[in-house]
Order: sequence, then structure tokens, then C-alpha cells
Amino acid sequence: MSITWVLKPEDVARIRFAFSPMWELVASLRTLQQPARQSMHLPWLKAVRPRLAGLDLSELFGLVPPSGYLADFLTPPPDTPIPDFATELDRVRSTDPQLARVEAAIVRGTDRAVIERFLADPATGVARVADALEEYWETCFAEFWPRVYALLERDVLRRSRELAQGGARQLFAGLDPAVTWTGERLVVDRPWCLMGGLHGDGLVLVPSAFYWPSVAVMSAPYQSMLVYPVQAVGTLWEQGPPPAPGALAALIGRSRAQILLALGEPATTSALAARMALTPGAVSQHLGVLRAGGLAVGMRVGKQVLYRRTLAGDMLTAGSS
Repeated sequence: MSITWVLKPEDVARIRFAFSPMWELVASLRTLQQPARQSMHLPWLKAVRPRLAGLDLSELFGLVPPSGYLADFLTPPPDTPIPDFATELDRVRSTDPQLARVEAAIVRGTDRAVIERFLADPATGVARVADALEEYWETCFAEFWPRVYALLERDVLRRSRELAQGGARQLFAGLDPAVTWTGERLVVDRPWCLMGGLHGDGLVLVPSAFYWPSVAVMSAPYQSMLVYPVQAVGTLWEQGPPPAPGALAALIGRSRAQILLALGEPATTSALAARMALTPGAVSQHLGVLRAGGLAVGMRVGKQVLYRRTLAGDMLTAGSS
């Protein structure tokens, strides 16, 4: 069985990437329920498990079973490339109660009493769930989000280059084995059948660390969205970057060497700061030195500046990374 979307040329032209803190937060509820499924997240689990005693996650677990359908209103497709959690939480709070009721009624495999309580008063239920998501975020996720953000950002930059260089065929060929592009149809291997076109508002591609290794889809009444497993998820909880090679570190300094090695893929100052465990100000200073030395260059993409190595930087790091 599969989901099949027919993409017209204008749909292909409107493919965009985004990532979602709310999606990662909701997906992490499944990680809590099935730790063995995602052993790479054990460092996060060990860090947050002592904090769970003070939280009531019963209604969230009711709407997000360990597998199968989860209530879609909890994960609205991102409407900007880099939405913040507060904005996404507002969208959850503003969910039409009747839509939430319909979606909650479909959920299977959880405590039915919890679902029935939600169905009895979905407007109040949406408010309770939003409050629970906010408390869970602040207690267990907010401090880890910069690390997750940096991993997702690197993936989006890599995939965006693939789309620009090789078009949709190259992009979808490397996205996930469950995703097949025929040149007109996008087929996603899922345990139910659906065939139709997009809604004229494009397709959103969203990488995920906490839904890994699965793919997920959303469609009408939402914007069409495909969630795919982020690459290099095994590096997410590594304790900082690997040590910079001695010779390179001796030449330009350890922190600058680490940053230069990291710039094998374009990155923003904030992403580098999270990855290097440095302040954004310190990273900015090091980037200034690397740019002045002709080893790195910045390029503006929308409201952000992405930095990458120059040819001279590539030559200097050759054999070191």
C-alpha cells in the first residue's frame, strides 16, 4: 500500500524545505514510549527521565500512540522555513475543536478513557494539550533544541543543493527507500492507500531526528507534507566536535580549525555555535578571521548568512577531516 501524489510542474517548482520544533517534540513522545526503537536517543532519555515525574503526559500519550496514526492537529505543517516553537504552539492552540475531535477519534492503541475525555469537550482538550506541550517543551526539550536544530539545518542545506543541482529526481532518489519519484508521481510506501494531487500550495519536506527512521505524510485539510529521516542522526548526541588535527590546530588555533572543518557543509553562526559549544559572538569572531584569511566566505540566503569554506580552506583541510 502507498500514498501517491501527482505533482504538476508548478508543484515541483514549489517544493520547499522546513523543519519543525513541534514535530520533533511530538515525535519524542514516541521515543519515551519505545526507547529501544531509537537507541541513538538514549543520552537524551537519560537526561530527561528524572524530570518526567513532575509532568502529566497522559493526554499527550493518548493522542500520540507508540505507532500508527497520531492526531494531526498536534503537528501542523510548518508555514515558514524555520518556525519557532511559540509560533507553532499558537497554531495548535487555535485548532478548530471539531477538527481536533475528528482526529482524536481516529487514534488507536492508547488509553480509551483519555480519548473519551478529550472527545467530550475538544475545545478544553485542545487548551489542555497545548499547555502540556508547552510544559514538556520547557522541561525536557528546549535546552536540547539547538543541537537538534543544527543537525536538521545541515540536512536541509545538503538537500537544497541536491534539488538545485539535480532537480527533483536526484532529491527524491536519495531521500529514503520508502519514497519513489516517477517523474510525475511521488509514491510513499505507507500502510494505507491514497492517491491525489497537491492542493496548489506546494509540498513541504521536513527532516526529522525523532521520527527516524520512518517517513510520515500529511495531506488535506493540511498542506501536503512529507517527513523524512534526517541523515547523520547518530552524531546528534556526540559530545562536541572531534578534536581538530594537531597540525591544523597549531597553525590557526583549535577553535578555528574545528570551525573550518565543520564548514565542509554551509552553516550559520548559530548552528556552528551550538555544534561547537561556543557562544555566537566567539564563533563570529573566528569566522571574521577565517574570512579575512581567505579560508571562508559568507553568503546571504533570505534573512540568514551561511558560511562555507573557500577553495583555499578546502586545500588547507585536505587530509585533516
